[in-house]
Formats: sequence, C-alpha cells, structure tokens
Amino acid sequence: MNLKELALKLNLSPTTVSRALNGYPEVNAATRERILAAAKRHNYRPNTRAIRLATGRAMAVGHVFPVATKSEIMNPIFADFIAGAGEVYTTNGYDMLLSVVSDAAETQSYHDLKLRGAVDGVIIHAVRSSDDRIKTLLQLGLPFVSHGRATSVDLPYSWVDVNNRRAFLRATEFLLDLAHQRIGLINGKEDLDFALRRRMGYLEALSARAIAQDPALMFTGELTEHAGYLAASTMLALPQPPTAFVCASMLSGMGARRAIEARGLVMGRDVSVIIFDDELSYLRNGEDLPIFTATRSSVRLAGQLAAQMLLDLIADPASAPQNRLLEADLILGQSTGPAPRK
Repeated sequence: MNLKELALKLNLSPTTVSRALNGYPEVNAATRERILAAAKRHNYRPNTRAIRLATGRAMAVGHVFPVATKSEIMNPIFADFIAGAGEVYTTNGYDMLLSVVSDAAETQSYHDLKLRGAVDGVIIHAVRSSDDRIKTLLQLGLPFVSHGRATSVDLPYSWVDVNNRRAFLRATEFLLDLAHQRIGLINGKEDLDFALRRRMGYLEALSARAIAQDPALMFTGELTEHAGYLAASTMLALPQPPTAFVCASMLSGMGARRAIEARGLVMGRDVSVIIFDDELSYLRNGEDLPIFTATRSSVRLAGQLAAQMLLDLIADPASAPQNRLLEADLILGQSTGPAPRK
C-alpha cells in the first residue's frame, strides 16, 4: 500500500497523512491516532525501489561535515536532530548519507553529490554568519535546508532555527531580576551564527539595565564540558567574579558546575547557572525536577521539521523557500537563585 492509497482509505489528503506520520503538531491528536492505527493495520511501508524507478530520484538525503566541525557528530544535540530527521526519512522511504570531508573539499563534495545523483537534497549544519555554502547550493540547484540562519546572507533559502537571541535575552533578564550584576557568558564559537545571536541577546539584556559589558566575563569556544570548566574557572578567579553564568549548552553548564564546586561553592546558592538545550534524549536534565534552569527547545522537533521541509522542496523544487523560527521555553531548575549578599 502506498501513501495515496492509505490516504484514500482514510478519506484524507496525502499531505495530512504524511504530516501525521511524521509527528507534526498541526494534525490534531484524534486524527493522528487514527492515521497511525491505519498505517500499522495495513502495514504501510514506502516502496523505495518503485519510487526511484518512477521518479529517477536517489531517495537519499545528504549531511556533509568538514573535518573542522566533525565534532558536531559527537554532540548529543546532533544525535537528537538526526533522530528526528531520521524518523521523517524512514517514513517517506529515504536513506541518509553522512559524509565527513576535508575543509578544502567541502564545496566540491556538494558538486560531486549533485553530479553523481547520490542525493536528492542536503541539510547543512553549523551555519556560519556568512556562509558560502548557501550560495553554492542555490547555484547548483540542489534542494537544501539550513539548520540555522546566516545573518550576513541576503538570499532566499529554507531554514529551521530557534530564536537564539531571544532565548539568551530572557535567560540574562531572569538572572538580572534575581539581582545578579556580574553574569558570565560561556558561548559557542562566534563565527557560528547561533552563537553570534546568543551574544546579541546577552548584551541586549545588559544594555537595557545600563550594565557595562565586561570582556573578561565573555568566553567563546567549543561547547564541551572541559571548555566550560576552564572558562568558568578563569572567571571565578577574577577579583570580581561572576555570581551567575549563562551557558550555551548542557555540557558547558556541567563544566561550569564542576568549576563552581571545585572552589567550595554551591551551584544555585553561591553561583547561578542557566543552560541552553536541555531536552536531549541521551543527556537528561534530572528527572522530575530539572537540575539546571534552562532555555529549552526540542532539537528532535527541529530535525523533523527540517527533514519534512527538505522533502517538500524535493517534491516541488519550484516552491518558495520555507522558514520556521522556534521559540525556546525558560524552564526553572535547581541551578538558579538570588544573587548572594556581599
């Protein structure tokens, strides 16, 4: 049974059936349950070989990583994104092709994928503020979706992103409302667009309260536990150390916590910490009560949205670019409290 036949049996449109199977929130719960039950009952599976023969498509999506950013593959955030995207690919009969290439060969790899017909489209990761890949892919005519936006690229292209500026604005405002004045920023590499936007939100919150920015309280680097530990340790050793940190990942927040405890301090009492991206399948933020106060946005959902967006573009290459901006929720945990009295 194909998707159209399943849709006919249910008296629904193929688009509605596809979106329900891929977990999209636009489909109400009752309809989704009905579609899922029917798909299971009729043992619905996309016929990949038939689709390839009929359309000439590769029925595969590419994810290319240059060596310089291959650490992205080891990041639990990437794992959740791929898990979400993979659910959509599998439902629609698509395979996923992961390639790690040298930095110099990255642009050529897109040309090769297009020339060989190895994939029908690609998703790009680790988007830089000025990203040449976008122009390259548009010129190639290879459908793509960007996981993140490029601030300096003024071209129409499809992307899925989270409102990083607003997330860090809210996180910093939350700490300021708790009377913290010295707030450290432990950020990702700021040639990457998401990190640039997060710094913007952090600085905007300080400026609104007439608090001067202090370069000694701002770190940019890899989003690892060790980098977070070194950054927090350096700031806590200052003559006027921070009483709070805003961290760009759970891993860097864990490093900040280790640095706090290494100085005999207590996180949440002596030094507050807010992290980003705590809704991860393989790195949980506590059980019933979150350990860290966090700005939360589902990376798995972002993967689902980006994958479906790409498949829509592959099905209709002439369609207008699609954009989806997700907002992050602020989740209260045990890692924040009022600024300690001097």
